[in-house]
Amino acid sequence: MAYIVDRRLNSKNKSAVNRQRFIKRYRKHIKKAVSEAITQRSITDVSGGEDISIPREDVSEPGFQHGPGGKRTIIHPGNKDFAKGDKIPRPPGGGGGSGGGEGDASDSGEGVDEFVFEITQEEFLEFMFDELELPNLVKRKLAGSDSFKYVKAGYVNEGSPNKINILRSMRTASARRIATGAGAKSKLKQLLSEREALMAVELEARDNQVIKHLDEQIEKLQSRIKRIPFLDTFDLRYNLHIKHPMPTVQAVMFCVMDVSGSMNQSMKDLAKRFFVLLYLFLERNYKKIDVVFIRHHTNAKEVEEEEFFYSRETGGTIVSSALKLMLEIMDDRYPEDDWNIYCAQASDGDNWSDDSPICREMLTNDVLPRVQYYSYIEVNPGSQQALWGDYEQVQIDNPDTFAMRRISDVSDIYPVFRDLFQRKAE
Repeated sequence: MAYIVDRRLNSKNKSAVNRQRFIKRYRKHIKKAVSEAITQRSITDVSGGEDISIPREDVSEPGFQHGPGGKRTIIHPGNKDFAKGDKIPRPPGGGGGSGGGEGDASDSGEGVDEFVFEITQEEFLEFMFDELELPNLVKRKLAGSDSFKYVKAGYVNEGSPNKINILRSMRTASARRIATGAGAKSKLKQLLSEREALMAVELEARDNQVIKHLDEQIEKLQSRIKRIPFLDTFDLRYNLHIKHPMPTVQAVMFCVMDVSGSMNQSMKDLAKRFFVLLYLFLERNYKKIDVVFIRHHTNAKEVEEEEFFYSRETGGTIVSSALKLMLEIMDDRYPEDDWNIYCAQASDGDNWSDDSPICREMLTNDVLPRVQYYSYIEVNPGSQQALWGDYEQVQIDNPDTFAMRRISDVSDIYPVFRDLFQRKAE
């Protein structure tokens, strides 16, 4: 029988198996902490890790202790307070003498904090998308890394045979032969000239000893030159390819949300989760991405994310004010020739009846010709509102760049998102 022992070390010498067991055991606490983190974090920082706190009593392990009754013998080494034969009273209640809990507050102000550990970015995304029932393939895509391509980056002295650069290797070999044989060839040329001059002298006047000495030197130099290899392993040059990030273009995402009196906090939370998914999706496809938050009731303004989701300012609803502001920002900062523009609008659909046709015209004539994709999300568990009917006509006229869906519950978010952004067959 063969036994296979896996002695590979896990990262930081921690047991990955035990970690997964721990996460599985305390899934409820982690899921609750992730859910709270989503609402507290900014959209651009939602994909990091998270510190999870678990109450001490929930991570306590069972243990054995002596119950009341029975007989037992205990030896206390190093005892200086009791002598042999002394009787030691049992702890009150028959317990094992543990006393008060470690984490309980005392009059000295001491105690034990809750158990805290950190989950990774991948684990955070897994729990974040868990209630949305994300397929594993899409989880990996959202939590994945940048894409690269291999590009030429010069030459190196070592490599695989299939990457040999013949031209560069031959140039190097030629340079080496010239460098190592230049002195010998120059000396050989000089000696040959001297020998030729001596040989031109009449036979009676020739100094044969000098000629013989020159012949010996010439032979040595010729032998030395012949020993210079035509191609040496030192001459070999290999093509070097390195991973280079794929050139990506920049994108801007406009988050437009209705904050009128009819939009409650639960609707805003649904909208935020959708915006989070959209941001993560765009972040994996573009190297640079900006996020612009526009909130509106009767008036629209550009705000920071905190005010976008949590401001209590409310009023009536005029959706066209947000579209006008978005166009102004595009003209000022995001020309369509340089930016890929995406827009996501979240609303409960309530709007002044006279304003909905204006929105339809603005989208058709001004907004959609400049954007890559525009998605309208109606977060309303009730029936369709006034804005829906006019937007339906926009979708019919622009099926490739405009899409609209309804979300009534958190479980609808990911199916709607995947339906909006799934890859289309070419």
